[in-house]
Amino acid sequence: MKKIVMTLAAALVFALSACGGGGEEPEDSAESGNTESSGGSVDAEAARSAYDQNCLQCHGENLEGMNGPPLAGQDLSQDHVLSMIQNGGAGMPDGLVSGSEAENLAAWVADQ
Repeated sequence: MKKIVMTLAAALVFALSACGGGGEEPEDSAESGNTESSGGSVDAEAARSAYDQNCLQCHGENLEGMNGPPLAGQDLSQDHVLSMIQNGGAGMPDGLVSGSEAENLAAWVADQ
């Protein structure tokens, strides 16, 4: 029982601190509308899987925002999203996804 309570407490602390984004408008959202990945295509199935595993808890099942800011309907550039995934900021931890998986996820999120 104690282990369950500690696990739930740790998950709550993570959710409240790691994804507290605050809904701030990204600095470069108006300047850059680039939503294509560097390879020109997005593997939506892989991106959705990565999102479900790493982002859903804070940004919601439909990217509507929960503990973190909404992602759907925002004018987010792929570069900004990739930078947030890689470097974190505004309450988001860094490095949740890396490499080509991060690039694909960033392109997919920017297109939502």
